[in-house]
Amino acid sequence: MEIAIIAHDGKKAEMVQFLNEHKEILLQKKITLVSTGTTGKKVKKAGFEVLRLLSGPLGGDAQIAARVAEGQCNMVLFFRDPLEKHPHEPDVLMLMRLCDVHDVPLATNPATAELLMKAL
Repeated sequence: MEIAIIAHDGKKAEMVQFLNEHKEILLQKKITLVSTGTTGKKVKKAGFEVLRLLSGPLGGDAQIAARVAEGQCNMVLFFRDPLEKHPHEPDVLMLMRLCDVHDVPLATNPATAELLMKAL
């Protein structure tokens, strides 16, 4: 199973903390992590194996959207910062739309991500 992880700058530490709290299930279920570049850098530094794609503003969100459309990605955890402007917002909306189109679970906050992890 592949899970994509993305976090806006103000949420990256929260993503690392979330993954640390769920490390056991990630290892137990042999989950492959894929991420946008900067999030992946932080996650890798925390000791996780992760396939890093481009940074979100450079096309990483679009790369993950493509993986969703191709059936490679089974879940997306995207800790968004709704109070900040993001220049790549069209890519974010495209990713969210493709998750809906392809019926891929998408969590945009830790509470929803927690429920998805419990479902595993």
